[in-house]
Amino acid sequence: MARVTSASVSTRTFAIAGIAIALLLAFVVAPHASSSPDGLVKVAADQGLDRGAHPSAVAGGPLAGYAVNGVHDTTISTGVAGIIGVAATGALGIVLFAGVRAMRRRRDASAPARAGAG
Repeated sequence: MARVTSASVSTRTFAIAGIAIALLLAFVVAPHASSSPDGLVKVAADQGLDRGAHPSAVAGGPLAGYAVNGVHDTTISTGVAGIIGVAATGALGIVLFAGVRAMRRRRDASAPARAGAG
């Protein structure tokens, strides 16, 4: 009988797989999501809490309504907006993690060496 061992997955492979799955979900699954309001929006409408609501300040923006202005096919428009969202979120995450890493390196470099550590 063959022995089953756990395979080690590198961080890079894990990150690439995660990005691929996110892009697949954003482009293929998101356009088929329900356009009906979610529970919170429905309850607000049913209770009249949305009467004084104003349009969002970014309602006319390039990605308003989970769509890309100028793309007339709604499926493609939503998919492209999803890909842009994944890319923007990924870029923000990379910048934040790089900043934390740089701060830790600076802190470690400036910390005095401990006597007798070892």
